[in-house]
Amino acid sequence: MPSDPAKTLQVCNCLALRQAARHVTQFYDQCLAPTGLRTTQFSILAKLKRLGPMTINALARELVMDRTTLGRTMLPLERDGLISIEDGKADRRSKELHLTKEGADRLRAAGRLWSEAQTQFEAAFGGERAAKLRDELRALVSSDLGTWLDADKNRRPSTRAAP
Repeated sequence: MPSDPAKTLQVCNCLALRQAARHVTQFYDQCLAPTGLRTTQFSILAKLKRLGPMTINALARELVMDRTTLGRTMLPLERDGLISIEDGKADRRSKELHLTKEGADRLRAAGRLWSEAQTQFEAAFGGERAAKLRDELRALVSSDLGTWLDADKNRRPSTRAAP
């Protein structure tokens, strides 16, 4: 690991991923703006359309998102009538999120703009590179990164450089 802070930032995986995520999110948000949806909201509606009603916890897991952040993101969707929050069928203490007809209509409109954004992204980045990037990012999300903390809260990985 470089001792120079500027070089450390250049090799920081987290910083590189977060910068790329913000860059791409800003692009998609601009493309979806005419529908009044942000990319995160579009993702919520799309997951509910594809998977059907689900609890907040289940949706947060699907989106790899903190439950509290999801709660804040879905409030405008509920307010605008795009989703409804109902008592769970299996457990009335739980809450299920449902896509409403208005939500499905907005998703359909946003889907056309999302498709245009996909086309523009792949034209700029390259279709093959984009497909490889998605594969690598899916692999990263499904990796056991961080599970070592669950196994032993006191154990930390070595910060020494590998030989």
